Amino acid sequence: MERFDAIVIGAGVIGTSVAYHLARLGCTRVLVLDRTQIGAGTTSQSSGILRTHYSVIENVRLAQASWAVFNDFANYLGDEDAASGLVKCGYLIAAPEGPRLAALDAALKAQQAQGIEVRFLDQAEASSLLPISRFDDAALIGFEPEAGFADAYLVATGFARAARRLGVKIREGVEVEKLLVEDGKVTGVDTSVGRFLADTVISTQNIWARDIERWTGIASPVVAERHSVLALEGPSAYTFQMPVYKDLGSAGMLYCRSYGGKQMLVSEGIVGEALPAPDNEQGDISMDYMLEVGEQVAERFPSFGEAGVASAWTGVYDVTPDWNPVLGRLPDIDGLVVGYGFSGHGFKLSPAVGLVLAQCALGLPTAVDIAPYALERFRAGQLLTGKYGLGAVS
Repeated sequence: MERFDAIVIGAGVIGTSVAYHLARLGCTRVLVLDRTQIGAGTTSQSSGILRTHYSVIENVRLAQASWAVFNDFANYLGDEDAASGLVKCGYLIAAPEGPRLAALDAALKAQQAQGIEVRFLDQAEASSLLPISRFDDAALIGFEPEAGFADAYLVATGFARAARRLGVKIREGVEVEKLLVEDGKVTGVDTSVGRFLADTVISTQNIWARDIERWTGIASPVVAERHSVLALEGPSAYTFQMPVYKDLGSAGMLYCRSYGGKQMLVSEGIVGEALPAPDNEQGDISMDYMLEVGEQVAERFPSFGEAGVASAWTGVYDVTPDWNPVLGRLPDIDGLVVGYGFSGHGFKLSPAVGLVLAQCALGLPTAVDIAPYALERFRAGQLLTGKYGLGAVS
């Protein structure tokens, strides 16, 4: 039986970030275990959008800290070959008159109060940035120029390589079967290849976080929820210079971005299909759903009324009741730290979350306060529900 100072369960973008930051903080005897491969789970399904816009201020702070890393990824890792695939095209968000208008105004002003560059645009200014879209119904438009999208898989593998260089051991194809606990304290894990010992275990198990409940009896309020993503090809190009767009006026609160050439990546930012059990396999996307999303796209992007579906896939979110993560130590189990329930925005927050979970595991003050993300908030009724309603723009 090998002994480590810390064991990380899960080698997605959150788990690899935790491992890297543990090593960066001097804890190099770390083991990362993943049931498949680095970044092969929900990380590989991410749309990759990066923004600091949230209506929950705690998320703004984590996203702001994460953006600093994405914007200087190679230098941050000390690896000149590391790449995040960052496309800095900006993030445009608009709302018509109605229930989301005041929430958008408050969120934009809260970003500015955090020192984030956010501009209020008129319809003509927005059209100059995204000329393939219409803005005639927009009552409020915000633009975050320091935003865009990147490649979640590249980021995960970048963190993993940097962690390995610092001494972290990563084992792929190993399933954790049991958390070992003695007298209320973590002692290690049993796996499909044997037992590994450690006094600290950090679970970043995403949609499989209910394993924690099975192992410890501590409720883990997370549900696997499937969402569909379409790549539409229209007659007009959605270039890499055009911003990511969030349409608060559409029924599905659509988000979209360039997917290269004349293609647009688009999905809905609302509640998806709840799954009875964790399932990361590709799901079916009905023609009715494609038509429904296509109609919404055509309302905003008239030229895409003649678009065809170039490709489509599904991704799975680990969703909590308030659509925000559980971060930090769990009560009653000394040595157990968790990070789950990111509800579609784990990639955006992954650098900062990796750092604060590593700091938490090592008993250090965290760079961003994670007390509001504690599991106890669900019992205390202190939920972090976003002002736009349930969905991935918390």
